[in-house]
Amino acid sequence: MYAIIDIETTGGDYDEEGITEIAIYQYDGFKITDQFCSLINPKKQIQPFVKKLTGINEKMLEKAPVFFEVAKRIVEITRNCVIVAHNAAFDYRILRTEFKRLGYVFERETICTINLSKELLPEQKEFSLGKLVNNLGIPFSIRHRAFGDAQATLKLFELLIEKDVKKNIIRGHIKILKNNKASKRFLKIIDKLPSKMGIYYILDAHNKIIYIGKSKNIKQSVTQNLTSSDKKSLIIQNKISQASFSLTGGQLITLLKQQIEIKINRPVLNPSSKYRIYPIGVRIDDTKTYHQIIIEQIKKKIKYLTVFKNKIDAEKAISILAEKFEIELNNSNFSIKEKESPKKYNCKIKKFSKSFLYPFPNFLIIENGRKHGEFTFILIKNYQFRGYGYFELNHQIKTMSQINSRLISMEENNDTKKLIYSYLLKKKYVKLINL
Repeated sequence: MYAIIDIETTGGDYDEEGITEIAIYQYDGFKITDQFCSLINPKKQIQPFVKKLTGINEKMLEKAPVFFEVAKRIVEITRNCVIVAHNAAFDYRILRTEFKRLGYVFERETICTINLSKELLPEQKEFSLGKLVNNLGIPFSIRHRAFGDAQATLKLFELLIEKDVKKNIIRGHIKILKNNKASKRFLKIIDKLPSKMGIYYILDAHNKIIYIGKSKNIKQSVTQNLTSSDKKSLIIQNKISQASFSLTGGQLITLLKQQIEIKINRPVLNPSSKYRIYPIGVRIDDTKTYHQIIIEQIKKKIKYLTVFKNKIDAEKAISILAEKFEIELNNSNFSIKEKESPKKYNCKIKKFSKSFLYPFPNFLIIENGRKHGEFTFILIKNYQFRGYGYFELNHQIKTMSQINSRLISMEENNDTKKLIYSYLLKKKYVKLINL
């Protein structure tokens, strides 16, 4: 659980500042679960440059509560949360100073979105909140006010969580439950999960990801893992400390995200982390006079037109396509029947090969997003999968620069190509945008 915070102050000498406004959004990694925003009467003068910057003046604060009147609410909304702020050192220091004046020790873990941005968005040149969200296309209507800055920080944090494909945020800040009764512990774990589509992560007592699953209903799938008696489920029940999740929104991005993150994190309970989803490849051998269709176990550094789960499926699909392109084959070994000139035959093979290309060299596949009003884009550039991202307004993906700023980069492999190609054939996307 996170508490996204922004604070406006009076300005002045170090540790002498007073809070004039505070905004807190409690966030569970998917949605806002609680929020608090209030002007605060600091009982001291506001520096002139701060008045000009924020628009907050002493008259506005005359009837506002003083800090001790909202202190309990701040403690409650941030309890068991990691504080997230843009320049977290400043906001956390100010909060601790105010509580210290009341004789209360306020301690929380913190995440700074400036530091995270420098790590996960290295292509950005400036890291002030205004410049950063502007370059990323994040809506930011009211600047230098706590509620506006906190909302922008939340949107930025959502993007950074997606960019963190190695899940270092989850690993570093997950809260481990320590309950004696397993059933009670499982119920608490399940209760925090959404009944939505996405990826879920099972972590052990060392915060190590031991299993990555995908589901149309995350809560339902984790419940099944924690109540079933198959070998994998029993291991999960014995080792689980916590479950986290990442909502995806669309079917394709769910498949792609799981497949790639398994390869990156290599959880011990995901055997596909060691093997390919589609181990049989189809390629063209153009070294012979008559170009030949080859179906074989995938080899490293070989480029394949498409891949399949087994040889039977591959032979069946290729036979159908060969007939479509009037390519006559000896079915026993997929060699050709030399009944026409090499030039004419190889022309058919070329058309056959092109049938496995994406519909456009550069385009976006648009799916529904993680919440109402949001959409997912999957970027294909130069006939290759480059990654995905989220957007709310069409103008956020009008240019390649805007697309790249929101892009969570991923490398194409044979599996991702097959998943995307199969999905396009089903036409379940919202739309395609030809770039």
